[in-house]
Amino acid sequence: MFTKLKIPRSVPLTIQWIIKLWFIYFILFTVFRFTTVMLFRPANVPFNSLGPSFWLGFRFDAKWIAIILLPIAIFSLHSLFSPFYSKKNKRWWSYYLAIATLFVLFFFGADFGNFGYNHTRINASALNFAEDPVISFKMLWESYPMIWILLGLFVAVFLIAKLFRRTHLNVVKKNLQLNVIYQKWWYAGAILFLAWCVYGVFSVQPLKWNDAFELNDNFKSYVALNPLQNFFTTLRFRNPSFDGQKAKQYYPVIADFLKLDSADIINTSYSRLVEPGSKSLESRPNIVLVICESFSMYKSSMSGNPLNTTPYFKSLCDSGIFFDHCFSATFGTARGVFAVVTGTPDVQLSKFSTRNPDAIEQHTIINNFEDYNKFYFLGGSSDFNNFVGLLKNIKGVKIFQDGSYTSKPLNVWGISDKNLFLNADTVFAQQRKPFFAIIQTADNHRPFSIPEEDRDFEKRIIAPDTLIKYGFESLQEYQAFCYTDYCFHKFMQEARKHPYFENTIFVFVGDHGVEGEAGQMYPDAWTANRLSDEHVPLLFYSPGLLTPQCRSEVVSQIDVLPTIAGMLHQSYTNTTLGRDLLHLKNKTDAAFIIHHDEGNIGIINNDFYFIKNIRINKEQLVPIRANQLNLSVQQQDSVRKKLSELASAIYETSKWMLVHNKAK
Repeated sequence: MFTKLKIPRSVPLTIQWIIKLWFIYFILFTVFRFTTVMLFRPANVPFNSLGPSFWLGFRFDAKWIAIILLPIAIFSLHSLFSPFYSKKNKRWWSYYLAIATLFVLFFFGADFGNFGYNHTRINASALNFAEDPVISFKMLWESYPMIWILLGLFVAVFLIAKLFRRTHLNVVKKNLQLNVIYQKWWYAGAILFLAWCVYGVFSVQPLKWNDAFELNDNFKSYVALNPLQNFFTTLRFRNPSFDGQKAKQYYPVIADFLKLDSADIINTSYSRLVEPGSKSLESRPNIVLVICESFSMYKSSMSGNPLNTTPYFKSLCDSGIFFDHCFSATFGTARGVFAVVTGTPDVQLSKFSTRNPDAIEQHTIINNFEDYNKFYFLGGSSDFNNFVGLLKNIKGVKIFQDGSYTSKPLNVWGISDKNLFLNADTVFAQQRKPFFAIIQTADNHRPFSIPEEDRDFEKRIIAPDTLIKYGFESLQEYQAFCYTDYCFHKFMQEARKHPYFENTIFVFVGDHGVEGEAGQMYPDAWTANRLSDEHVPLLFYSPGLLTPQCRSEVVSQIDVLPTIAGMLHQSYTNTTLGRDLLHLKNKTDAAFIIHHDEGNIGIINNDFYFIKNIRINKEQLVPIRANQLNLSVQQQDSVRKKLSELASAIYETSKWMLVHNKAK
C-alpha cells in the first residue's frame, strides 16, 4: 500500500520517503485510537458521537508524527545527511526510526494497560513507579507474561522497521532515471508543513492539551489525546502547587467543617490542641494500626457479598467499632498511607507526595503519643514509593522491613502477610511500655501469591462468571482476598496468647479499594462512579476496652489518627483535616475523594456523591443509598452548591497543607 503510493518523480527522494513515512505513522496512530475505542468505550458514549474526538485526535497525531519526522527533513537540508546519500546514512536513519517506533509502541502498550486498570490515558503519574524501577519491574514480571509482551513489542518494531526499509528501497527503484536528491524549496516546504503540524495543523491557534477537555467528556477527551501528548503535558503537574488566596477564601468553610473554636477562626489557623475527653482511656493502651492493601469493602463479607471472603474479619467487626461507610481520599497505596499518617488527602497531581521533597515533611499526630515505642512493619522495602521518607516524620520510629526477618520473601513485596503479622506479634510481646505500631500489608495485590507453607488455607474454586458477578476479575484475586482474612485470623490468634492483647486497640483500614462490579451489594453509584475504588472497611477492635458499635455515617481514612488520639487520655495537636469520629459534636458526615488522572474531585455524604471536574465544566450528583435521585430541581441545586463549595474548600486547603503542614 505505502510502497505503491504515487508521488511525482520530481519530488526529492527524501521528501518522497517522508511522505510515505507520514502515512505509515498516521495509520499506526489511528489503529491504536480505534482499538482504544473498541476496548474501553463506555456504554453511554455512542460511537457516532466521537467524530470531534477523532478529528482532534488526528491533529494531535499529526503533531507527534511531525516531531518524529522533522529531524529527517531538517538534517537532509544538507545533502550529506540525506537518507539517500549513502548506505551508512540509510542505516543510521533506519536505526533512528526503529528507536522512535519502539518509543511510540511502548507508550501505546503502556497506555492500554493503564486504560484497562485506571480507565485513563497514561500520564506522568507513571513516573511514580519508574522511580522504583527494580521493584516495579519485578512486580510486572511476577504478575504478567512479560516475555511474550516484550517479544510482541520487538516483533512489531521489527516488522514496521522492515516496512520503512521497503519504502526506502521502493523510492530508490522508482527514481533510478531521475534521481532528484536536493532542492531547497521542497525541503523548506516540508519543514514548514511539519512545523505547522507541531503548532496545530489546520488552525491558526496553537494546539493545546486543554483543547481535548473542551469536548466536556472524559472519555471523548482521552480518545482525542494520544498517550504521548497526555504524558508529556502532565509532567508539569509533578510539582506541588497551591493558591494561598483560594485556601484563605475557603477558610470559613473548613472552619465550619472542622468545628474550629473562635480563637482558631480569628487567627485563621487550622491547628488545634485537643484535650482528653471524659471517656478517654487512662490505661495507656497500645495501638496497632493495620493499613490493609486493596481492602475493598464490596468484596468483603461485611458488605453481604455472597462469596463470603472475610468471615473472620466480619466477626471482629461485629465485636468492635465498625464504620461501614469509610472512604479513602483516592486510589493508590502511597497516597493512602500518606493520608492516614498525615491527615491530609494527597491531592498532588501526577506525583505521589511521598516522592515530593516539598511535601514529604509533614506533621503527624503519632508524635503526640509520648512515651510510646513506635514501630513500622512492612514485608518488603520501605524505599518503594519513599515510604521511608514519610516515616521519618515519626520521631523515634523503628522500621522493620526486608532484611529484618528470618522468613523468606514470598514475592516482590517481601515476606507473606501472615509472617509479617507473626513477626510483629513477636516484637509486641517483648514490649514493657506502651507502643504504637503500623503494619502495612501487601499480599492482596498482584502477583496475588499464596505461600505453599500455608497448607491449612483453603483455596476455594469459584466459577469465572460468578467471580465477575460479585466483583472479582480472577480466581487468583479472589483467593488472595480470602488469604487476607486467613492472615488476620492467624495474627489475632497469636496476639490473644500474650498479655499485651488485653490493653491494645487494633485498628484496621484499607489503603484504598479496587474498581469493580459492586452492583450486587450496593447501588449503581458504587460501580458507575467508581466509589468501589475508595470504599474501605474501618474497624477499631479491642474487646476489653471498646463497646461494639456499627456506624453507618460517611467517614474518611484521614479521620483515623484523630479518632485514635481521642481514645487516649492525653492531649494532642491536630493541624490538618482529620476529625475525631467518636467525640466531635454536630459533625458534618462527609469524605473528600479525588481521581487525579480524570481531574475529578468530590464529596460523599450520607445521601449523595457530588463530583465535579477541575478541567472541564462537568458536575454530577448521584444518590448512594438508592438508584434514583428523588429531589426537586431546587433541592438538587441547593445540595450541589453546598457540596461543591466543600469539595473546592478541601481541595484548595489540602494543596496548601501539602507545602505548609511541616513537622514540628
